[in-house]
Amino acid sequence: MSPANPIDVALIGGGIMSATLGTILKQLEPGWSIRIFEALPEVGQESSNPWNNAGTGHSALCELNYTKDLPDGTIDISSAVKINEQFQVSRQFWSYLVKKDFLPAPEDFISPVPHMSFVWGDDNVAFLKRRFDALKDHPLFAGMEYSEDPAVIYSWAPTLMAGRPKSQHIAATRMEAGTDVDFGALTRDLTSYLTANGAVLSTDEKVTGLHRMRDGLWRIRLRRAIGKSPSTVHARFVFVGAGGGALKLLQKSGIPEARGYGGFPVSGQFLRTDNPALVAKHRAKVYGKASVGAPPMSVPHLDTRVVDGTASLMFGPYAGFSPKFLKTGSWLDLPLSIRPGNIIPMLAAFKDNLDLSWYLITQLLAGKRTKFAALREFMPDARPSDWYQITAGQRVQVIKKDAKKGGILQFGTEVVTGAAGSIAGLLGASPGASTAVPIMLDLIGRCFPDRLEAWTPGLRTMIPSYGKNLSDAPALVGKTLAATAKVLELN
Repeated sequence: MSPANPIDVALIGGGIMSATLGTILKQLEPGWSIRIFEALPEVGQESSNPWNNAGTGHSALCELNYTKDLPDGTIDISSAVKINEQFQVSRQFWSYLVKKDFLPAPEDFISPVPHMSFVWGDDNVAFLKRRFDALKDHPLFAGMEYSEDPAVIYSWAPTLMAGRPKSQHIAATRMEAGTDVDFGALTRDLTSYLTANGAVLSTDEKVTGLHRMRDGLWRIRLRRAIGKSPSTVHARFVFVGAGGGALKLLQKSGIPEARGYGGFPVSGQFLRTDNPALVAKHRAKVYGKASVGAPPMSVPHLDTRVVDGTASLMFGPYAGFSPKFLKTGSWLDLPLSIRPGNIIPMLAAFKDNLDLSWYLITQLLAGKRTKFAALREFMPDARPSDWYQITAGQRVQVIKKDAKKGGILQFGTEVVTGAAGSIAGLLGASPGASTAVPIMLDLIGRCFPDRLEAWTPGLRTMIPSYGKNLSDAPALVGKTLAATAKVLELN
């Protein structure tokens, strides 16, 4: 597309983030032209693929790493409240799209699955009880149950208890309001809506370069499949939502805001079973406590996954290392990402995370028997013949400059914007997809501040709580959760 007729919005990467941003902007500016560039033959095949992510619908109902145990014995629930509220924002937007018939039946992408936390050992039980006491009266966590009674826990998740020593001190919490989300299906559904309403999807088309021209437009260099010549298009606004590939493209864009960022890739493996009899015994997402030195994304969990209407179980993750930034990426991704501006932050982050490095080494050296022993801590009667190993997607954790330490390793997501809001990119991982809508709302506010006032009524139509904190309005919490549960058929 020539500079005389540029694209209004170019979305690089066909994952849940690009699909979410494109869908929001389509509601706000129906006349804008949108084009999606995906290097693979289909959208939603990297981090958004259901077997490449945990798909919990992260809402801190069961993820213990979002509630910090403070030295004085109290529990800091601020991160849990924030993440839960962000997920409720995503649910409101999906509900709006379902009511407008912009998305198909909600069971295509979201299923009701209880969320549980499960621990053993006196110290862990004491922590879980304090966590429960800190959360149970908060409106976003209303209905949370706690028990140390093996019979009660058996009624919640029989596979946790069968074969477990009666003398072991255990505890669990449960939230029936939990969900399982197939972000691959949701990505495809959102993309189908966009293409049905004028957006153009270009698959097998890899973006190889970004350059801002003097007139403010972005020149995007593209490489198609073998046998086709490279091409260029021009865009007024560019979003780099290419998962692990985002860092390299932001570096190529030349924006100063991207300098100093680095990435630390972590791969993962899971054990999976599709045995119908075993799957039928366990309908829950059960999270435990991470090992000492383990990154938050390595918290062990035994999950019900519902993909294409069929339930399976997945346990893990077992952390590993690959220098690739994408599952389909290059072995040179990590070394080629090192620049003069980020080498000091990367070295500083490595120095301060030697425990993480040792954890990864021990995980890489762990044999099949050791890995299966971890599953048996959750499911004592597990049999190796029922399970097989799958490789999950790559997660590239953010490394950024820090005035005191030189560089820090950040477990989370980071929006990078530049060139007066004409380009933005997303770095990082968890909680990622579950909070795609609030992340994109933040991006919109940063990149289009001059349009935000005019767009606010539309945003409030899509997301009734927009501009408010649900946690500050108990009555609004109950109304919002009930409304979205009804539309998304989660009752």
